Amino acid sequence: MNRLRRLNAKKVIITIIMFAIGLLFLMPFIWMLSASLKAETNVFSYPIEWIPSDWKWDNYRRVWFGEQPFILYYWNSIKVTVLTTLLSVTVSAMAAYGFSKIHFKGRNALFLIVLATFLIPAQAILVPQFMMYRVLNLFDTHLGLILLNSFSVLGTFLLRQFFSSIQDDYIDAAKMDGASHFTIFYKVVVPMMIPAISTYAILRFIWTWNDYQGPLIFLRSDHLSTIQLAIERFSTSSGELYSLIMAGSVSAILPLIIIFIIGQKYVIEGIARGGVKG
Repeated sequence: MNRLRRLNAKKVIITIIMFAIGLLFLMPFIWMLSASLKAETNVFSYPIEWIPSDWKWDNYRRVWFGEQPFILYYWNSIKVTVLTTLLSVTVSAMAAYGFSKIHFKGRNALFLIVLATFLIPAQAILVPQFMMYRVLNLFDTHLGLILLNSFSVLGTFLLRQFFSSIQDDYIDAAKMDGASHFTIFYKVVVPMMIPAISTYAILRFIWTWNDYQGPLIFLRSDHLSTIQLAIERFSTSSGELYSLIMAGSVSAILPLIIIFIIGQKYVIEGIARGGVKG
């Protein structure tokens, strides 16, 4: 009985400590959310007023419908992020299936070559990419920005590890029924790997949504700008209006929070399954 009580007390203490740590990590976001709903004069008031006494919802109206059309930038980010995620997940999943379930000469050597490209810093190939995009007329277009992240070495490696955990018996049984590789991939492998694919899709969505370097280098027209460029320009034009800057930042973060809340069970399941594979 005493041992059981000690274990319960230990669990309670660990839970309290983890809750405190979690709350500590959330403090900057809570402050940002609070500041976005305050009058400018109260943003840096001391002691901190966590719950505003006067809610300034007008800050969000000024951000969304002010001089800079945040709605347009939001739409640009949603379009680029969603299309990039769909294309990248498709390409990475098909490549991962090929490297894990299709046996051909030089497969492992080719995979090592592909994996070795991950060692090249993205900044090192910016100039060749820029020159190539100018020649192909993809510069200053959303299509070019989408194609820029359509293939991910990390995504291919991650999904290959998951696909390798599938028993070859399923593949062999489907081949005996006359199924092609495309049919096996679409109807056998993908349904079994939904958690893994969802995990990478969420990560790809977050990476693309937060991408600042790509739009900064490959976009010039203001009407094509994404939310990350809009936040930077808005911060510059707003100067010392931190309440409006915080409102814009909260607006930019909100889709990521929603996506993670919706897909967190797939992330946890995918990580757990990957851990079993080792």
